[in-house]
Amino acid sequence: MDTAVAADIPLTQTFHYHSTTHEYAVRWTALGDASGPPLIFVHGTPWSSRVWHVFARSLARYFHVYLFDNPGFGDSPLGIPLSGKEALISNEVALDGDLAQQSEVFAALYKTWSKDWPRVYDKAHVVAHDHGGLMSLRAHLIHSCAFASLCLINVVALGPFGQPLFKSVAENEEAFTSLTGPMFEGMVEAYIRNAAFTELSKETMDMLKRPWIINEEGRKGFIRQMAQANSRSTEAVEGRYSEVGQVMPVRIIWGTEDQWIPVETAERLRTKLNAREVVLIEGAGHLVMYDQEGRLGVELGWWLSKVSHDRE
Repeated sequence: MDTAVAADIPLTQTFHYHSTTHEYAVRWTALGDASGPPLIFVHGTPWSSRVWHVFARSLARYFHVYLFDNPGFGDSPLGIPLSGKEALISNEVALDGDLAQQSEVFAALYKTWSKDWPRVYDKAHVVAHDHGGLMSLRAHLIHSCAFASLCLINVVALGPFGQPLFKSVAENEEAFTSLTGPMFEGMVEAYIRNAAFTELSKETMDMLKRPWIINEEGRKGFIRQMAQANSRSTEAVEGRYSEVGQVMPVRIIWGTEDQWIPVETAERLRTKLNAREVVLIEGAGHLVMYDQEGRLGVELGWWLSKVSHDRE
């Protein structure tokens, strides 16, 4: 049975947040016993919380699991500029290249959730993929979110960044946005296919591409996140990465066949973060959760069991 269909989990809650420039409505949900240790999954781009459904459902037997869609992804709409602020929002800020906006929203959401955690579990374990890695690191280093542990899976965290396609889209945004029908769908499908080492099932591919091809808003959103990737920056936090491993256990997991972020990045990141270890998963690309679902499940289960036991 295809996991993308079998493990669908609706996001039933909405978190409302106002920054100095935008208002957000983030969709989220929680699974498992609320008295258990909190565990948060953070997705990247161009994905949504659906990439975590299989793991969230399984780990909810042992943790209080949180899922959410970042603004502009999945079920969460893009942040809306506050009235009268439109003129103050530059294109650079709108693109959120350093993920400052998304990180701020995540940090606010994290702190709201933490108010309901049992005193014995005052920090959450965080598992992050793709740009969810940079979001989590910013939430910790800039917004003072304290984590019980951090597991980073094929994450955006170290430069240099950029792919030829990102640059082309950023420089010809209007032309790419004007693509419709089979041409646009084909581009999205090819982009997603490149993230996986093994062939994705039709059900999984349909689920991953659906938000971006369903209407004009989706098409614009897909182009926007690619232009954003072209302007990626970690300058605000990369110089402080050495602090992270000093205050929490950090594990890095990487698919060896990642065509988006080379596997060599994993060891560089381990050194920068003072992480405990790097686990390389063979036969997996950027979408490790689909290429090697079983292996990733074992590694996550082992890691979360170990760091939970270490806290006792």
